[in-house]
Amino acid sequence: MNKVYFLLGSNMNNPVKQLTKAKSLLIKQIGNIVRESSIYETAAWGNPNQPNFLNQVIIINSNLSAQKTMQTILKIEEKMGRVRTKKNAPRIIDIDILFFNKDIVAEPDLLVPHPLLQQRRFVLTPLNELSPNFKHPILKKTIHQLLQLCTDKLDVKKF
Repeated sequence: MNKVYFLLGSNMNNPVKQLTKAKSLLIKQIGNIVRESSIYETAAWGNPNQPNFLNQVIIINSNLSAQKTMQTILKIEEKMGRVRTKKNAPRIIDIDILFFNKDIVAEPDLLVPHPLLQQRRFVLTPLNELSPNFKHPILKKTIHQLLQLCTDKLDVKKF
């Protein structure tokens, strides 16, 4: 059984509804959610001229491989109406794999752990709520330590 950490994010078409729908599809297609963080609101990272995002970290137990998990979340995003336009654009749903067990995956279409998670307070805050002592397999620091070191100044607050 694989333990997969996901970040869900939305800032379009009733974001709470989109997060709920994404979780439902993830349960059906990937596996059961074993833990979920609170929902957090933050300004958009990288492109501030758009509505705030709602983000949540969930942990799912899955029998799927990392590659199959990635293929499945891309299909879920597409099914939910996500259209990839420009980087950091508003989106109905964004589903990222943060960690896959403690594995390190470096393939052309999949990098795990997520390569930017340590730079993003909106990822680290809900992750710290769930697993403050989880050690990043590459950086060798806990989530709590990464949050303390994070230079991202965007305000992240519980929704």
